[in-house]
Amino acid sequence: MKMKRPTGFLTATFKPIILVVIGLCFIYMIKINSDFKTCGTRRIHDVDPDRAKRAQKYVEKVLQAECRPSFAKNKMNKLFMNKYSMDVTPFINKDISAQPSLFKYDPPFGFHKFSEKLQNLLQLLPEYNLPEDLQSKHCKRCVVVGNGRILHGLKLGSVLNNFDIVIRLNSAPVQGYTDDVGNKTTIRMTYPEGAPFSQDEYYPNGLFVAVLFKTADFHWIEAMVKNETLPLWMQLFFWKQVAAKIPVTAKQFRILNPIIVKETAVDILQYPEPQPKFWGWSKDLPTIGVTAVVLATHLCDEVSLAGFGYDLSQPDTPLHYYDSFCMAAMNGQTMHNVTTETVILQKLIKEGAVRDLSGGIYCDFCEKTGYN
Repeated sequence: MKMKRPTGFLTATFKPIILVVIGLCFIYMIKINSDFKTCGTRRIHDVDPDRAKRAQKYVEKVLQAECRPSFAKNKMNKLFMNKYSMDVTPFINKDISAQPSLFKYDPPFGFHKFSEKLQNLLQLLPEYNLPEDLQSKHCKRCVVVGNGRILHGLKLGSVLNNFDIVIRLNSAPVQGYTDDVGNKTTIRMTYPEGAPFSQDEYYPNGLFVAVLFKTADFHWIEAMVKNETLPLWMQLFFWKQVAAKIPVTAKQFRILNPIIVKETAVDILQYPEPQPKFWGWSKDLPTIGVTAVVLATHLCDEVSLAGFGYDLSQPDTPLHYYDSFCMAAMNGQTMHNVTTETVILQKLIKEGAVRDLSGGIYCDFCEKTGYN
């Protein structure tokens, strides 16, 4: 006669494993948060007024010049021949069956084993492109506004507002910083943990572009679209607290095409081909910032960036324009290789594919004799 195991056998077997996993997640979150030491008590130097004025004039000159259709794409294609895709769709649409390359890699580089979850999510989203007024525009200019401290004091806000598309990253605030960063937000690009908590950071016509990394991210997006509350147990799968509700309608949501993440990592940064990992990430994962720059080249004819550039040689200086976290935090993180990204961004700027409006990566306006 076949012996029947007690009903509590599986629970007794897996309970210790579950507790260990939760414990590791908790330790990981503590480690991440401890890396971000504050530099609030340190003296912050004022920006040279002459440098701020030259930066403002440089941006004005960029905007006054005639917009060049397809300029960024053609430059990228030339720099990364046979690697940069000229016709990739920036956002995922419902026709995923015709795109087998979407399912080659695990998130965030693809949707391997996530076909059903993706399809269910896409059924909730009615739109997949830019708003019609932007989509039909003959020549579009993008600016990707980074979160770097270099924006502090440059007073670029009013000129940044004049770009056709303004892309902001993660939870970087606008309220209280408009003089330096402007108040126009066309796209907020982030993942669940990076979504702003303040409802004031969402705009009626702005797009929320989601980068999906894990199963829980699909559930979070679905809950936000349906205006539902994410189950408490599901919140354990995020490395920090996520917003419970955000004021974004279904037609404002977009899902970033993961091929752009793969293109950024493998074809542009020349990282190894993505491999599945049981725990954590190596430094083969591009930042949201550099991924947004590549996305911008697919969306717009001309691309600029502002607020980029980490000076890792100054570990005790503030990291962001909106808080007092130390630059040293970037040396402690294990997900991104910001040195490699800086080299690539310098290449893009020096070759003229994109422009650096704040001069943190490569400064075209720092010489008083001209504004190249």
